[in-house]
Amino acid sequence: MLTITGARRILVDQNTETTGDVVVVDGRIASSGGREAGSEILDAEGGIVTPGLINAHHHLLQTAFRTLPGTRGVPMREWLGVMASAYTAAGVDPELTGAAASVGLAEALLSGVTTVADHHLTWPAGCDDVGMASSVGQAARELGARMVFVRGSARDDPQTAAASASLIVETLLPGTTNGISDDGLLQLAVGPAGVHSDPKETFELFAQVAERFGLRRRTQANEQVDVEIALERYGRRPLDLLEDWGWLQPGVTIAHLCDVTPDEISRLAASGITATHAPGCDVPMGWGVAPVNALLEAGIQVGLGTSGGGSNDAGHLLADARLAMQVSALVGPALPARTVLATAMGGSAAGLGRPELGHLRPGAAADLCVWDVSGVADAGVADPIAGLLWANPGRRPRHVVVGGRVVVRDYQLVNADEADLVAALAGRLQQP
Repeated sequence: MLTITGARRILVDQNTETTGDVVVVDGRIASSGGREAGSEILDAEGGIVTPGLINAHHHLLQTAFRTLPGTRGVPMREWLGVMASAYTAAGVDPELTGAAASVGLAEALLSGVTTVADHHLTWPAGCDDVGMASSVGQAARELGARMVFVRGSARDDPQTAAASASLIVETLLPGTTNGISDDGLLQLAVGPAGVHSDPKETFELFAQVAERFGLRRRTQANEQVDVEIALERYGRRPLDLLEDWGWLQPGVTIAHLCDVTPDEISRLAASGITATHAPGCDVPMGWGVAPVNALLEAGIQVGLGTSGGGSNDAGHLLADARLAMQVSALVGPALPARTVLATAMGGSAAGLGRPELGHLRPGAAADLCVWDVSGVADAGVADPIAGLLWANPGRRPRHVVVGGRVVVRDYQLVNADEADLVAALAGRLQQP
C-alpha cells in the first residue's frame, strides 16, 4: 500500500478536483481519502497530485539524434534524408535502440510522463526485429515506465514488415488477444509512418495483424510532406487514401493533422478515430498547428505527444502542453489549461484504448505525479492547476508513481542513475 499525503489539491480528472490523501492498493487507486494503516507514505506537502502524463506519440530512437546539423529549419524532405543518413552511420541495432530508449524514457519519467507510445520506424535490412522491440520494452521495465511499442514501417517491404510485427507480438506477448501484458506495463501496436512513405499493401497487411492479435493501429497524416506527396503520387489527400485503405475507423489513432479541412474533420469524427497533437514537433518544423479545438468540438478524442528528438529535441510533454495551449489561439479559440492537460492524460489514454489510465478515480491504475507549487515560480498563482502550464516552464515533478511503485522520488530516478544512462548512449555513439 502507498498513501500520498499532504497535497494542496488532487486533480482526479479534467472535471474533478479534491483534497485529502490518495490511497493506492495493489497498484490501483483505492480512494482519495482515509489513510490506510501500514502504508508507505509519500510526502506531497506543498504540491499538487495529478494523473501521470501520457506521451501518445514519440520516436524514442531519435533521442540519440538531437540537434543534428541539417535538421533545423529545413523542408521535411531534406530532414528525412539527414535523419536516414545518421541512422545508417550509427548502425541501428538492439543495443542502440535500447540505449536511446533508456535515455528517452528516463527523460519522460523525470518530466512526469508515466506512459510512452514509441512509434519505431527504423528497421535496417537483416536487423534483429524482436531484439530491437525487446530492448525498448526491457528499458521501460527496468526504469518502471509504462510502454506502448508500435511496430512501424517507413518504406519497408510490406510483407516483411507484417511478418516482423506478427513475430514481435508472438514473442513478447504470446497468446495475447488485446496486445497488452497481464501487468499492463507493455502494449504492442502497429502503424505505417504515413501514406507518404508506405503503400496500400502495408496498411492492409498491418490491419490484418491488428485484427489477428487485437492491436491498436496508429499512423501519421496531414503534416506538410504527407499532403504534398499524397497529391503528387496519388492526386488525392492523405485522409482520402486512409479512408479507402480501411484506416478511418475505431481503433486507429492519427498523429499531427495540421492541415485538415472542416469537411475532413467531420469525416474523422464520423469514423471514430482518435487524434494526437504534437506541437513541439509541428511548430518548429513549420508543419502548422492542428486545429485542436475544432477536433474536440467535433467529438474527436485528442491526445498529446512530443514526437521524436529529430524534430523536437526535448521529450518534456508538460512543456509541449504549455506550447499547445499558447499556440491554440492561432487556429481557433484559445484552449484552457485544463483542456490541454486533459489531452495529455485522458485524451492520450483514449487513443491507446486504456480506460484505466489518465485519471485518478477509484480503480484507476495508480500512475500519478506530485508537482511542487510552493516555490517562487508559482508565487502569486491564483489557480495552481492552470499554473502547471502557465507558470514555471520546464518544471519537473517531485515524485512519480507508476502502477503504485515510486519511480521518481525527490526529483531523482529510483531505478537507475542518469549519468550511467547518458554514458551508455554516448559510448554506443562513440561520443566524448
